[in-house]
Amino acid sequence: MKYLELFRQKNDEHGFILPVLLVTGVLVIMIIAAVSSSVVVNQNLSVQESYRVNAQFTADAGLDNAISKMNTVPSWSGSGGEVTLLNDTVRNVKTTYETTVANGVTPDAKTITVVAKTYSPITSATAKSTRKYEMDIREVTSGTGGITSVVSGVGGLVIQNNAKITGGDVVVNGTITVGNNGQIGLSSTPVANAMNVRVAHTNCPNPVDITYPRVCASGENGQPITIGNNGRIYADVRATNQTTGTNMSNPGLIPNQTVTPAILPDYDRNAQKAAVTTTLAPSSTTVSCGNNQTKTWPANLRITGNIALGNNCTVNLSGDVWVDGNLTFGNNARMVVPNSLGTTLPVIMADGSGGIVIGNNGTVQTNSSGTGIYFIAYWSSACSVGGETPPNCSTLNGSALKNSQDQVRIDLSNNGSAPGSILYARWSRARVSNNGAIGAVAGQSIELGNNAVINFTASVPGSSNLTSTWVKRGYMRVYD
Repeated sequence: MKYLELFRQKNDEHGFILPVLLVTGVLVIMIIAAVSSSVVVNQNLSVQESYRVNAQFTADAGLDNAISKMNTVPSWSGSGGEVTLLNDTVRNVKTTYETTVANGVTPDAKTITVVAKTYSPITSATAKSTRKYEMDIREVTSGTGGITSVVSGVGGLVIQNNAKITGGDVVVNGTITVGNNGQIGLSSTPVANAMNVRVAHTNCPNPVDITYPRVCASGENGQPITIGNNGRIYADVRATNQTTGTNMSNPGLIPNQTVTPAILPDYDRNAQKAAVTTTLAPSSTTVSCGNNQTKTWPANLRITGNIALGNNCTVNLSGDVWVDGNLTFGNNARMVVPNSLGTTLPVIMADGSGGIVIGNNGTVQTNSSGTGIYFIAYWSSACSVGGETPPNCSTLNGSALKNSQDQVRIDLSNNGSAPGSILYARWSRARVSNNGAIGAVAGQSIELGNNAVINFTASVPGSSNLTSTWVKRGYMRVYD
């Protein structure tokens, strides 16, 4: 009996362990399944989060790029399509952004919209994650708003040895080169009244292609301002990509600035041509002015060729003049601005390859209001728009601009004097080589010759030394 009872106990134990093992096995399998499912879910969530983070970073990059473009590219309106930021062939992930710019309710307000996407695989046409943001921006204007007397395009400003600019602000799209002992501004001027120098560094690419001119990237094509031995700039200096402030003071270089390229003066050439009421050949006795003669040129005049003023000739202007060819002042020749014009500058525009030459003591005599003459030279080597021919170019870029910008087409030299007057070489170079007072000068490039000391006393039409910058005002995510 004892052995039989012991046998029954062992069988009962075996019968109890088996269910326990079965239940335990099922629980282990369920735990493994749950853990595996959790790992898969977490993995999927991690991948999706990675897609979202990539889209977020791409949206931020798109908005940063848009702000930069708004402050460096005139009339920039958006990316023009999707821009690829990341193209990771190892992870098979691509991100893109697309930006657009819309006008706000006021001219100084705009809205930038960015749509950023993450694609995986790279070839997929459907995004794994999308982020859309809107940024409200505002145009903030700063500066003193004083007279801007030197405005140069992409060809820049060249100040030869010992030449000096002692009055008026300087705005340059290209570069500034100051020769030995050259100078801008005066050390004696209080900082609060210092001249302003603004340089946009737009003379890229090099060599020139159809995109010329554009703003140079950091480190591209050197720095925009170079100064020779003992050269000095006494001014508030702000220049894109300029890091060296040596020989600049009062207050000198303000670092880390981005200068918006200036728009050179515009002029309604076609309106002046349409307003012509008198057309005469250069040989006409009405306009031909020989030695010691005095002539009165009618207003709204067109001269159909080159005209040279004789020695001691005096021309009394009545209004605007259009010269098909060149205009040259002879020894001691002068042009007189009538009091009847008040503060309205008469315009003389010349189209010839010789341009306008005021030298050999040639002078402009201002009226009682201090008004001089607005001289404009329109010559260019070629036009950039199909169907246009010089001198009737509406715009210039690429090689056409590069081949025109350094050709002198306004030359004030040999004691020529033009107080109160404005010299404007529309597509070429204006060169000033003598001392004295000039109103203002503008051109694709400007050169001040050796030993010239110029006190600019007027402002280039339409110019300003004010600087406009687009800044962020608001930022929010858009849920479509």
